[in-house]
Amino acid sequence: MGDQDKKSVNLASYNCDWYDPGASLYKRIIWYITSAVFFNSSLLSCSKLKCILLRLFGAKVGTNVVIKPLVRIKYPWNLIVGDNVWIGEGVWIDNLAAVDIGNHVCISQDAYILTGNHDYKDRSFGLLVNGITINDGVWLCARTVTCPGVTVATNTILTTGSILPQSTEANGIYRGNPAKYIRVRKFNK
Repeated sequence: MGDQDKKSVNLASYNCDWYDPGASLYKRIIWYITSAVFFNSSLLSCSKLKCILLRLFGAKVGTNVVIKPLVRIKYPWNLIVGDNVWIGEGVWIDNLAAVDIGNHVCISQDAYILTGNHDYKDRSFGLLVNGITINDGVWLCARTVTCPGVTVATNTILTTGSILPQSTEANGIYRGNPAKYIRVRKFNK
């Protein structure tokens, strides 16, 4: 084995035994089945029922929340959703850690909220988790990615296809990969 091989990734040594998903194996299995039938499916589009199910599994969900079909939520017990929130088709909330969504937030189609990653400096590719806070009035446009540890400030817009690896400032419009501030968000009324 050469020197380079000794400095390569060794996925055989990967271990995330330290990670606690926050619920028993039984509860996780029941959630996976519930999620497949009621959330990550086109069969049922009743947001009220979806909100009730999320609450039964430990999520804190406000009023007037719209959850479209084909939504994936990893662990509802790590989820807080405010009032008047729209979650579009194909959204993936991969919440290995806490995700806190404020009021009047729009998360558009195929947006990805990502709380887990891997340590690329670790040969065993160790798991890293960090929560996300999405404040009031935010719009995460279609096919955006919000990365672990990010706080999306009040009234931020993340434009279509953008990737947000850092926290934002209030009332900012962000675009690109990585997303950069492009201008202030102004309201007409």
